[in-house]
Amino acid sequence: MENALTLGEEEDYKIFLASHTPALKAAGIPPIYWRSLHYKLSREVFDAGEVFGVMREEEEEEEAALQSRSNRDAVSYKVIVTRESGLQACDPASVYLVDHAWTYRVENARQQLQEIPGLLGRMAALMGLPFHGEVPDAETVDLVLDNMWKFNQTYQLSQGSAEEKVPVWYIMDEFGSQVLHSSRPSCCMAPLFYAPQQIAYTVLWPLQDLEHGDEVTRDYTYGEPDSLVRKCRLLPWLPADLEAVSDETPEPPDLYYETILHENKEKLPANIPACTAPAGKVLKVYTETKQVFDHLKHPCFQFTENEDEADILWMYSHIRDYRKLSMERPHILLNQFPCETVLTTKDCLASVSRRARLGQGPPWLPRTFNLQTELPQFIRHYQQRQERGEDNHWICKPWNLARALDTHITSNLDYIIRQRESTPKVVCKYLEDPVLFDREEIGLVKFDIRYMVLLRSVQPLCLYAYHVFWLRFANRPFSLDLFDDYQKHFTVMNYAEGAQLKQVHYDEFIPMFEKQYPQYPWKQVERDIFKAFSELFQAASSRPAPYGICPYPSSRAIYAIDLMLKWEKSEEGERVMQPQILEVNFNPDCARACLYHPSFYDHMFQTLFLDQAHQCPVTQII
Repeated sequence: MENALTLGEEEDYKIFLASHTPALKAAGIPPIYWRSLHYKLSREVFDAGEVFGVMREEEEEEEAALQSRSNRDAVSYKVIVTRESGLQACDPASVYLVDHAWTYRVENARQQLQEIPGLLGRMAALMGLPFHGEVPDAETVDLVLDNMWKFNQTYQLSQGSAEEKVPVWYIMDEFGSQVLHSSRPSCCMAPLFYAPQQIAYTVLWPLQDLEHGDEVTRDYTYGEPDSLVRKCRLLPWLPADLEAVSDETPEPPDLYYETILHENKEKLPANIPACTAPAGKVLKVYTETKQVFDHLKHPCFQFTENEDEADILWMYSHIRDYRKLSMERPHILLNQFPCETVLTTKDCLASVSRRARLGQGPPWLPRTFNLQTELPQFIRHYQQRQERGEDNHWICKPWNLARALDTHITSNLDYIIRQRESTPKVVCKYLEDPVLFDREEIGLVKFDIRYMVLLRSVQPLCLYAYHVFWLRFANRPFSLDLFDDYQKHFTVMNYAEGAQLKQVHYDEFIPMFEKQYPQYPWKQVERDIFKAFSELFQAASSRPAPYGICPYPSSRAIYAIDLMLKWEKSEEGERVMQPQILEVNFNPDCARACLYHPSFYDHMFQTLFLDQAHQCPVTQII
């Protein structure tokens, strides 16, 4: 029976390794601890209390300790080894589980603090914040939401839908949350998601032998090699002087774009001549996109299920090996351009846009910083705005996610700095003075505009805009508060559960807009919008691939450009509406376009593949 049990345990351990080894390695947990960790996880062994304790610091130690806690003034505790024999780093059992007191996604944090019994009081006590009584009050909720970024940790699920992959934030229990920072840490801590229980724990293990009374510390920026970035990442706990840092953001080095090309596994096409289909030929279309298959009715196009015989590939997924395609089938026309990611990812959009105007960037793009590569410059810019008394609300966006997923609005610098630890993000100046739309039943709300642009070629640059544009509206009056109120600050309601979707057709919107803003005729506003599009695409095609869009002669594409309008002062001091490009989307969802304009894809294909723009409701921008 004992042998059978041993064999069973060994089999369980092998199963654990098969499913968790990548996570164990990513967390940096040494293999010496893996077997003991599996034992403790599978049996829910929380034995840290037998080895460690939380103790109040002596008064003479408090001043130094507070330097690592910033405003945790009411909390003066530290974790020490309480076991008489201490612990040895070479002991395979020297690995411990730390429970999580609160796990959440940011958009739900306020609601959970208000509704989960005991949560607000526990978090306030853990953070050393005042809290009196049992009933959650708005002031304490706001205090916890402000201070939680000094305690938050994060992890991200690798599988599931886009919504399920949004980073999860958590706060460790009272023991784990008192492990303080040190640049010479005695221990390491990392989250690990245990699949059988579908629960994440934090794993603690020693970096050195520890004796009775030794303090347990960890490095809050463990593994950060850059001393300036390290200083910036530690700002939530340790003040630092960044006056010598410039807030200027020159374009990234060429290696940045070359690395993206390599990571995308994209191979640039061979240099081929442009290929023109014979007049009158019916072009065979192979598509992965159901909207195209259902709505393309033009007689010059015919669908085929055989990709090899197609004249046009209209793909939903990205093509990677342009080299092979250009050499084997140079006449095949495509719905995408090599290296178009310089437009369609938010980090590259910001960097290539800077080519349009020297200095701080073009007026049609909100001031943007890459949190991965430009964190010091952002912090310095934030501090300068703070010194000048200027609005300091910012919006953090993932490079590649759409539909406002994992997008955060805040003026809390700690909050923004900690976002760097989740998915790669840019931080853009939030529009504190947007042009609003008066919804009779609600009041003045935010709105954004989506234009479809058609890129016919890069050399020469030929760009069209579809006459029909789309409007999206917030559902609550705009004000600079309650930034976790999605329906106040965001406009994409298609995917928000239970949210009203306000529909206004473009030709209804224009007279309504001009009635609300009689001094700003839409034709003039649109001219400014198209000027911004023109400058953007000129900048994005001003350098060869991979530093710009590749001028592959067989490529065509449509992109959805989302923008807002903000109030700005002209050089003459007049109040003007300034377009602000928010993002450029590859392969956008065209369901509304097809619903209200059944000829939409006919117009797209005529313009892109038949050079019949004159027969379609499009305007040539370039």
